[in-house]
Amino acid sequence: MDDSPSTLTKTIVDALTKAIVEHRLHPGTKLAEQKLADHFGVSRTLIRQALFQLVQKRLIRMEPARGAFVATPSAAEARQVFEVRRMIEIQMTRQFVSEAQRPHIQALRDHVQQEIKAVQRNDVPSRTDLLGDFHVVMAQLMGNEVLAQVLGELISRCALITLMYQTTNAAEHSVHEHEQIVNAIEARDADLAVQLMDAHLHNVVANLALDRQLPSSDIAMALS
Repeated sequence: MDDSPSTLTKTIVDALTKAIVEHRLHPGTKLAEQKLADHFGVSRTLIRQALFQLVQKRLIRMEPARGAFVATPSAAEARQVFEVRRMIEIQMTRQFVSEAQRPHIQALRDHVQQEIKAVQRNDVPSRTDLLGDFHVVMAQLMGNEVLAQVLGELISRCALITLMYQTTNAAEHSVHEHEQIVNAIEARDADLAVQLMDAHLHNVVANLALDRQLPSSDIAMALS
């Protein structure tokens, strides 16, 4: 088995991610470096590297002099971010319909197929990334890197809530809605595509299980 530092770090990142997305760690749980080092049998240096990667993914937050904690995004923040996204993406969708070429539409279809496969294998982190990336890919295909960056930042702000509180059933609905949007784009029906995108973003928020109770804040129990 490969026990290189990069592989060990990835193992730690994957284990903590899994514990968070499977609702075995509460938002706000303190991730003590020494406890994690003891659990994984590695140095605190490797733990810090793993925690830094999780900060980049917005799954945890670092507080000066206090340490690392599982992130605690609020439902209100998620709704506000989605509202801003709706304002932006409605116009983006209308413009995409007028500009999209056949390869662009096929690229979106290929992306949706990846979403379907991630949902089928119940790969929660991958499906979350792919479902969010669908919207960024649209901006990239338009050649608007500024729009892609802005959307990426907005999506990352609500990624943890989606990651933690979107059910498999809701994810399947999102994939189906993406398919419908692509169909409308291919038909050059801008009004329908916009209507579907607006409804899709509204449904994502409406279907988040924000009242779900997470069962454990004990690191050893959650990672066992």
